[in-house]
Amino acid sequence: MSLEGKHIGFGLTGSHCTYDAVLPEMKKLVDAGAKVTPFVSYTVQSTDTKFGKSEDWLERIKEITDEEIVDTIVKAEPFGPQKPLDCMVIAPMTGNSTSKFANAMTDSPVLMGAKATLRTGKPVVLGISTNDALGLNGGNVMKLMATKNIYFIPFGQDNPHGKPNSLVARMEALKETVESALRGQQYQPVLIEKFRD
Repeated sequence: MSLEGKHIGFGLTGSHCTYDAVLPEMKKLVDAGAKVTPFVSYTVQSTDTKFGKSEDWLERIKEITDEEIVDTIVKAEPFGPQKPLDCMVIAPMTGNSTSKFANAMTDSPVLMGAKATLRTGKPVVLGISTNDALGLNGGNVMKLMATKNIYFIPFGQDNPHGKPNSLVARMEALKETVESALRGQQYQPVLIEKFRD
């Protein structure tokens, strides 16, 4: 499926170690002809880590998309019936945001963008990156997997010996997952081997 002319929301939450893997995938969507509107959580906006400064990440996002960043809930809310997206991506999707989304808590611009997209019956694509997906958050992941119009970028254990509950999406499959979601299909296989001894 061509992404030419599609309007895709792209939300980023606070899995800072994953941004280097995600931003090239954002660029692939732009290069494929999609209009990509970035949404960022408050953590992305304000947290400097060993993986980089927040202002530097925001600048890179602006350079890739050439669009205004949606950084408040008020700015995100109109992306429902008023300015509908064709698809909303959240990558990386932290365990914290997974838990909130699965339980209808909308406390960030990213989650508001996802809620607004579901209101219009359009797909939401999730690229999880969480240390507790096979722990306390497992029920939330499964709840979202069973929810209409929610699709997952294929994911697997990234460090089964050091972090046995951790799951991370194969971000390089983001574009293909979006294309499948726009057809109403889950890109397969969704459970993959992310790590090998």
